[in-house]
Amino acid sequence: MPLPLAPLAGAALKYGGVAFAAWLIARRVQPARIDQRAEDALDDLPEGLAARRPADREQANMTGRYRRTIRLVGTGRALEIDAAFLARLRARRL
Repeated sequence: MPLPLAPLAGAALKYGGVAFAAWLIARRVQPARIDQRAEDALDDLPEGLAARRPADREQANMTGRYRRTIRLVGTGRALEIDAAFLARLRARRL
């Protein structure tokens, strides 16, 4: 009885294609520089979301921070997640 290799070949093509696309993207991405001022600003953000629209400017500013500690069941290991962002949206009429 022959081995059913068609499903394996399809999966290999699918995952190989994803791996190849990831490799191409990784080659194109430039290494980012680390700005210590931006790192300090992100560390100083309070947890939660905040939005502000100054009256003297045509822009809206948003900040957000999500910080949680997750404990893995069974192993006892912990993982801390700290996600923070600063955003600015500017729209001008021309």
